[in-house]
Amino acid sequence: MPLLALKIDVDTWRGTREGVPRLVTLLQKHQAGATFLFSLGPDHTGRAIKRVFRPGFLNKVSRTSVVEHYGIRTLLYGTLLPGPDIGRREAALLRSVRDAGFEVGIHCWDHIRWQDYVAGKDAAWTKCEMRRAADRFIEIFGQPAQTHGAAGWQMNEAAYACEAELGLHYASDTRGTVPFQPVDAKGGKLGVPQLPTTLPTLDELIGLDGWNADNVDQCLLQLTQQPPADKLHVYTLHAELEGMRLATTFERLLHGWQRQGYRLVSCADAFATLNDEALPRRRVTMGEIPGRSGKLALPAD
Repeated sequence: MPLLALKIDVDTWRGTREGVPRLVTLLQKHQAGATFLFSLGPDHTGRAIKRVFRPGFLNKVSRTSVVEHYGIRTLLYGTLLPGPDIGRREAALLRSVRDAGFEVGIHCWDHIRWQDYVAGKDAAWTKCEMRRAADRFIEIFGQPAQTHGAAGWQMNEAAYACEAELGLHYASDTRGTVPFQPVDAKGGKLGVPQLPTTLPTLDELIGLDGWNADNVDQCLLQLTQQPPADKLHVYTLHAELEGMRLATTFERLLHGWQRQGYRLVSCADAFATLNDEALPRRRVTMGEIPGRSGKLALPAD
């Protein structure tokens, strides 16, 4: 049976409070596994305003209605309003997700800070950010995290190395087509195995080629109609989208994938089916993909 791993990025305080509980209920209804990756420090979503100068960003905003999905208040955190500490305020809610049987892991400490700066930062900055998130995860859950999924698929070489230092089993920081082991410039093993996101996200599709909230699930279902050669897809969703205004769209996807014969699982369950020693070795580069502004982590051919 082909597998489809559900990776849930939780970017904001609102997404944590409102989107996460709805997703837990929806996934339980469909007996689907999933991996929740939490932002564990302050919500500084408002500081993303600087991205207005990034090529393609305004076009994406106009297509996906950022205000509608995130809310005015969230878009002021870190600027006109102080950024709430998500992990401190919502520790009990985060533990309840684990207690409901879902895998939990690290998304980041500060989502905007990581996504906007990590690609150009040094090892000291990177390790500080990752260790703050790792320490908060232990504070909340009482044990170390086993996985990490980078905010905005933004990474640098020190971040991959730090994942191994933190004792992670695997990570999902990249986009791609098959699981792989990152390597450094000399071909040496770098960090932990990667389980890349293989499918486009809803915000990359909505507004293009006539796709909208009412029919975008059909686009994704067309892409998954024939399982890949390794019988594994990884889909990244967001608590702020599929857990809120796009919940109905996501439920149609769950129905559709189960009709196509996929077993919906956590990333950990998908990784457990792999022989990590036999994974292809790839350098990671930063490149562009359709529907998303800026560059993100991709395995080189």
